[in-house]
Amino acid sequence: MKKIFLLLILSTGIQAQELTVATALKLSQMPLHCINTEFPNKTSHLSDGEKDARLLPHELHPVFYGCLDWHSSVHGHWMLVKLLKEFPNLENKEEIIATLNNSFQKDKMILEAEYFGKYTASKGFERTYGWAWLLKLDEELYTWDTELGKKWHESLQPLTQKIVTIWKDFLPKQTYPNRTGVHPNTAFGLCFAYDWAKAKNEDDFLKLIIEKSKSFYYDNEAIPAHLEPDGSDFFSPSLQSADLMTRILSPKEFEKWFKKFYTKKGLERICQAPTVSDRNDYQIVHLDGLSFSRSWNMKNIARHLPKNHTVGKTFRTASQEFIQKSLPVLFDSGYGGEHWLASFAIFALSTK
Repeated sequence: MKKIFLLLILSTGIQAQELTVATALKLSQMPLHCINTEFPNKTSHLSDGEKDARLLPHELHPVFYGCLDWHSSVHGHWMLVKLLKEFPNLENKEEIIATLNNSFQKDKMILEAEYFGKYTASKGFERTYGWAWLLKLDEELYTWDTELGKKWHESLQPLTQKIVTIWKDFLPKQTYPNRTGVHPNTAFGLCFAYDWAKAKNEDDFLKLIIEKSKSFYYDNEAIPAHLEPDGSDFFSPSLQSADLMTRILSPKEFEKWFKKFYTKKGLERICQAPTVSDRNDYQIVHLDGLSFSRSWNMKNIARHLPKNHTVGKTFRTASQEFIQKSLPVLFDSGYGGEHWLASFAIFALSTK
């Protein structure tokens, strides 16, 4: 499969940076393989005692137990839904539908929802990266006006409502943002939470997100982006913050804010493709994900800057270069990358 995909990339040139049927079909094999693959597994479960310490991943999470960890399973499901929406005649659509039908069962989702709060520390499980992807999955289903979309969306609601409830409870208590380049990054979570709240007209949640986003990021200036990335980043902390603020500020306000946010040195640094020295290392391979997330951040930021803005032009070019560098080697990453990277690639390719 890897050789075929590389030939696709080389033969199609710039088209390889767009979401095509051929690319969708190749990448769909990754979540299809891992969604029902229970091991290896990182449960991140904090045990209350001997009894729950012995529980297997599928006993803790009847739906999202594969793909190494809960959040990767969630965005693997999002990716398959996204591909069905974009390419309803995809060659392997029946396999995708069968896999998702097995997952989107209300009784299973009720059990998934019950996990949050069932154990001592489980209320904060997957905060806020997994929560964000769950809301993106819900949004994708909500905006898919088909019988399948409506059916699966309804099945997901027990878990969706649980996540929204605990996020609304947590956000007022969050005094400081998390600026890491990995899972707990606050700006990433708020981007997806904003998108969901906007799509579903959840005005109270939306108002809270806007207030917190301004509190966390509005006064940020000369951010030290020249120090990015850390060795296992799959997010750019600075780009995620800027991506979020495109949602929070008007175009004129955002342009003014953006001018103060970056230094010349920082902009130069984040436009350099990360070096991935060992794609079989589960942490180092995160840097391929960084290429994809930088790409979708830069595309969105450029879209919110004036058409002839110098940085916007630079970002559009860099975003394509990041995809072009990391997409052909996606199948070189072993299970450490295969269990999640395809979702990041699809999100980057589908961002206009």
